[in-house]
Amino acid sequence: MSSEPARRRPTIREVARLAGVSHQTVSRYLRADATVNENLQARIGQAIAQLDYRPNLVARAMRNRKTGRLALLMPAGTAVGSLGLLSGATAAAHEGGYIVEVVTLGGPVEARPARVLELADSGFFEGMVSLAPLPRLPDRATSGSTPLVVSATYDDQMRSIDELADASTVAELVEWLAERGHRRFLHIAGDYAHTSARRRREVYLDSVARLGLESYGVADCHWLAVEARTAVLDLPEDCGVTAVVCANDLLAAGAVRGAVERGWNVPRDLSVTGWDDNPLGAVMVPSLTTVSVDHESLGRRAVEQLLAVLGHRPEPDEHAPITSIVWRESTAAVPD
Repeated sequence: MSSEPARRRPTIREVARLAGVSHQTVSRYLRADATVNENLQARIGQAIAQLDYRPNLVARAMRNRKTGRLALLMPAGTAVGSLGLLSGATAAAHEGGYIVEVVTLGGPVEARPARVLELADSGFFEGMVSLAPLPRLPDRATSGSTPLVVSATYDDQMRSIDELADASTVAELVEWLAERGHRRFLHIAGDYAHTSARRRREVYLDSVARLGLESYGVADCHWLAVEARTAVLDLPEDCGVTAVVCANDLLAAGAVRGAVERGWNVPRDLSVTGWDDNPLGAVMVPSLTTVSVDHESLGRRAVEQLLAVLGHRPEPDEHAPITSIVWRESTAAVPD
């Protein structure tokens, strides 16, 4: 191991002395300030090369709060569509001249505001977006000099909330099926610990009642395809159910399996719908009617809100719907 002492890095003041200018002029040169004339640029450039000077970019960023980085704060865990959301956030940040770093907010929920304030004081980020609620912090705030936007998309366990849990599109599914002769429905529900599962059940029941239709019941299947399969297998032959509205595509696949096992044709004997637009749904036989969720737009919008606070962008337009129905082979009119 070498015993030579580490070579001390030259300072900006040493560059200034060698070039015969002030250190403020060297600083302006490093920022590509046009007020530094060509003669001074040449002298400073020569001094920098002679001393092998490299500016301390980290220290400069800490002083100026110009790091080119935005923080995306998320709870620990994964969720359906989270990669799409990150893709949209990253693209919006890149267009604004930033890169995004994901910071996981672990630990107790009540400790998160303190953790966020600590990150704000670190100087590592020019702005922060939280995708989880932050108790005791406003939705838009400035912690020190670091702007913060709260765009609550997930709860503390990465379960969908707020706009991502909106279930209004279930009403469109039921209306379309009703227009094609379906009168008796079954809902296959997910895990009610998820806001999305509760809301899809509520909108299903409200829609059936509003349209004067009949619900044979709600099967609580906890996001398990095997339970959805059993729910369909257990339907009496004379139940009269012609359409099954499932809380996600996994449950819908289980429902289709149950129908096929008992000799029913989908969609002639039973129409089935899902939610999430899982890629497997497009290649199932029959292909699955489902609801597509634009996670990418959610991520993009969250970062655009922060860019607006930073003064780089106008406020995003009014929220466009993030869900749309993909009609495929698993739904059809009731046969005459």
